[in-house]
Amino acid sequence: MKALFYPYLQNLQNLITKKLEHQDHLGRFEEEIWERPEGGGGRTRILENGAIFEKAGVNISAVHGTLPPSMQTYFKVEKSTFYACGLSLVIHPKNPMIPTVHANFRYFELYNKRGTLKDQWFGGGLDLTPYYLIEEDIIHFHQCCKNSCDEFDPSFYSTFKEQCDNYFWNAHRNEARGVGGLFFDYLKQTKEISLQDRYDFVTAVGNNFLNAYIPIVQKRKDYRYTPKQRMWQEIRRGRYVEFNLIHDKGTLFGLKTNGRIESILMSLPPHVQWRYDNHPEKNSEEADLVAVLEKPRDWL
Repeated sequence: MKALFYPYLQNLQNLITKKLEHQDHLGRFEEEIWERPEGGGGRTRILENGAIFEKAGVNISAVHGTLPPSMQTYFKVEKSTFYACGLSLVIHPKNPMIPTVHANFRYFELYNKRGTLKDQWFGGGLDLTPYYLIEEDIIHFHQCCKNSCDEFDPSFYSTFKEQCDNYFWNAHRNEARGVGGLFFDYLKQTKEISLQDRYDFVTAVGNNFLNAYIPIVQKRKDYRYTPKQRMWQEIRRGRYVEFNLIHDKGTLFGLKTNGRIESILMSLPPHVQWRYDNHPEKNSEEADLVAVLEKPRDWL
């Protein structure tokens, strides 16, 4: 399975970065190939200061080696080795009317001390973080998520949407990071579902990412915005950073396994603000967004 999934991720990275460059016209991805001393490596691609995208990172990696003690405790195993591959992307547009988007698709194998495969699973998803509440864009994003799920099981969308709402929750702020999407983890083989079925589902979600996001970019990229709206975007980006540094399991795993710091932290936006005890004005567009983030909504 790892010989099947990683080439898929390489092709998906090529497709997404090419499409983003086409949309931006000005920005180009810089590529860095890196190796992990303990085993494996990756291909990092970063676009900065484009016409539309202030920062976009689309990274892939395949790493392996001994599972650190802290992660052995987390997985409740002893003297294990692992293999993990994945694609992770975060896109921060300049225009506050275009949402930030995140997606991740990953595969994990766990081996016992003799090197025998003992467990394997897929994980991933995609989620949207708007700065202003444009409901038709959010509905479009969620409809694309549902379309990907319905091809396999009518229960997938509601299940993985709920998991996304629960996962991307800034508990210390008591609010969501964004308006959700899909989140799934530990998708393993069962009596009813083969590992190939899991692969087919995860790749279908990955293939639909551009359909979910690019139409929003095309609609909103020429919208005018004020310095006040830009400031609000940077304040909300601060909440995005807080989630990634405090709660995100992917960040934790990367740091615990001696991952490449630059790639792990590529999700952080270049311009961000923290203002003391900041609250939006009542009945403002900014307040409308915060109200939605306080309780997950059924967008469809």
